[in-house]
Amino acid sequence: MLFGDVSEELARRVMAALRHVIDIEPPSAVVRVSSRAGVDYQCDLAMNLGKQLGRAPREIAAGIAARLDVADLAEPPEVAGPGFLNFTLRSSWLEDRATALDGDPRLGAAVTPWPRRIAIDYSGPNAAKEMHVGHLRPTVIGDAIARLLRFAGHDVIPHNHLGDWGTPFGMLIERLLDERPSAPHTIRDLNGFYQAARSRFENDEDFATRSRARVVLLQSGDQETLSLWRQLVDESTRHFTQVYELLGIGLSSGDVYGESFYNPFLAAVVDDLTNAGLTAISDGAVCVFPDGFLNREGEPLPLIVRKRDGGYGYAATDLATLRYWTEQREVTDLLYVVGAPQAQHFAMVFAVCRAAGWLREGQRAEHIGFGSVLGEDGHAMKTRAGELVRLSDLLAEAVSQAAEVIDGRDDLSPEVREEVAEAIGIGALKYADLSGDRGRDYVFSWERMLAKNGNTSVYLQYANARIRSVLARADQDLAGVRVLLGHPAERALALALIRFPEAVGAATAGYLPHKLCTYLYETAVVFSRFYEQCPVLDAESPGVRDSRLLLAELTSKTLTLGLSLLGISTPDRL
Repeated sequence: MLFGDVSEELARRVMAALRHVIDIEPPSAVVRVSSRAGVDYQCDLAMNLGKQLGRAPREIAAGIAARLDVADLAEPPEVAGPGFLNFTLRSSWLEDRATALDGDPRLGAAVTPWPRRIAIDYSGPNAAKEMHVGHLRPTVIGDAIARLLRFAGHDVIPHNHLGDWGTPFGMLIERLLDERPSAPHTIRDLNGFYQAARSRFENDEDFATRSRARVVLLQSGDQETLSLWRQLVDESTRHFTQVYELLGIGLSSGDVYGESFYNPFLAAVVDDLTNAGLTAISDGAVCVFPDGFLNREGEPLPLIVRKRDGGYGYAATDLATLRYWTEQREVTDLLYVVGAPQAQHFAMVFAVCRAAGWLREGQRAEHIGFGSVLGEDGHAMKTRAGELVRLSDLLAEAVSQAAEVIDGRDDLSPEVREEVAEAIGIGALKYADLSGDRGRDYVFSWERMLAKNGNTSVYLQYANARIRSVLARADQDLAGVRVLLGHPAERALALALIRFPEAVGAATAGYLPHKLCTYLYETAVVFSRFYEQCPVLDAESPGVRDSRLLLAELTSKTLTLGLSLLGISTPDRL
């Protein structure tokens, strides 16, 4: 028999054997990839049970090994050290499994039998402002997670929570009315326009008063105000779409759910919370004090739903958002790809929603936090003028830097050079973001992310292009070819290839794209060793040559599919 995720299959069999060894309901077994030479997988469950049951772990492990049914899959398990169970896959099974991958477009990765309906909030720029480097992480991480979840078989609904409502638009619209520009502002114009409006709002009381009144007109549906607001939002959306297209991000204008979209629901949110007895008036504001949240003085921490001036803040909009997606769109999961500093805010929002009944049994909400992008000085990445780097400028620089990497390639036409430079530059930018644990900050470095060696997308793209070149030179139909594992390097590569489902599963389950990145890099390294030690085109026999060509083909398919799940392309020529 063949299995997708080998570690899960071994864990299932360990559990079946364990029930004959102990009398209590056992905890879940975890089988991990082993780093020990000659061992493919390892399980330490017996050691944890030994402490719990007061029995020798080796005795428990030996009992499990005696009852394990793995003969079709692995050699008889070995009890090692203080109670490890070691597994080594049978070479015949590994040959069968690797051979079967060639006809499987999913490379062994299963589709979930329990699909969920998932709304994922990512990117979240603000209208009337250019996207900057701070928008890179929520956009890239969110898109990769959405791709992984779709690949797993879930119904994924992206939504771009656009900041397009409130006081800033009162300021902007009032300034537009004052100036009456002859032509619509571009997004680059709007950056300076916003700063000027903000400065005037803070220093001109008459302008501030008119701006606040303009917000009321906007919220009440005044036609002139709405028309000007729509101009600002439309120009912003055009800019966002251009950035997403260059980045290869799967967000469109149809995925935009701005704060304005939820505005009609805000009053009902307050009414529902009040009718449920969850609100209290604090300093004139309508608040909810969810259990377990305290400030530094140990006092209950409020979530302000409606301000004392009658306006609504971010909390009200976030509550309305969750209520809309669970009640009207009937999603089972809500994922919020937002920076780590917002962790407490979302924890409070989720707590209030559970208390209000908007998050019911079987529905889940999760904040997927991430660290910051830092400059090489360890501080927030900014221009020399002290401003955050525009994302469009960063993308253009990525393509320009990548063009230097392939400088001197006379065999590429100008059109292909441009396409390759874009694939390398954008891929490097995204991979640098995704290859590290998302919870940590990372230091931005062109030199490191565009390196041809190490854990970079450039290394993976070049590895794949080299493989495609070998296959093109062979020019051979590999249909019906069987994988043969006579050399240790061949076995190591086949073992790496069959672990693709495990890597994708780990990246998807924890919303951790870096686990897939690590797997792809390690697989490329294993292939490099294989290619050095095992002649492919000059193999000792036709059968061995065919087998090695198939292993190369499978490696290319694995790198291509894996990188596509991260939103990174793989040119055939570099």
